[in-house]
Amino acid sequence: MDRKIRVVVAKPGLDGHDRGAKVVARALRDAGMEVIYTGLRQTPEAIFQTCVQEDADALCLSSLSGAHDYLFPRVAHLFKERQVEDVLIIGGGIVPEEDISALKDAGVGEIFGPGTRTDDIVDYIRTHLKR
Repeated sequence: MDRKIRVVVAKPGLDGHDRGAKVVARALRDAGMEVIYTGLRQTPEAIFQTCVQEDADALCLSSLSGAHDYLFPRVAHLFKERQVEDVLIIGGGIVPEEDISALKDAGVGEIFGPGTRTDDIVDYIRTHLKR
């Protein structure tokens, strides 16, 4: 039997709003995935380390603070720099449309904004896993 998909849900930076991240975490769990929620105010390094320690298949980053344009690429850079290439990185939160292309270029697979159906996030993870 295949092991469950392991997903880390993380809140990088000083953003203290985690309701959306918790909704996504619950939806992923209800879809049969193992979910590790890091809690608030995580550094990019701590998020990377959690993914490695937990043998994560996917990482969901959430930002409502406007720091996504620094934090998401910084996290993705750590994965590239340390040659961890088997973790799917996605992001969500309040991300202006004009920022999405640069985030994808930095290594974030997809960005999910407010109003995204949780089923769409589940489907994206299942169809884009790197394992």
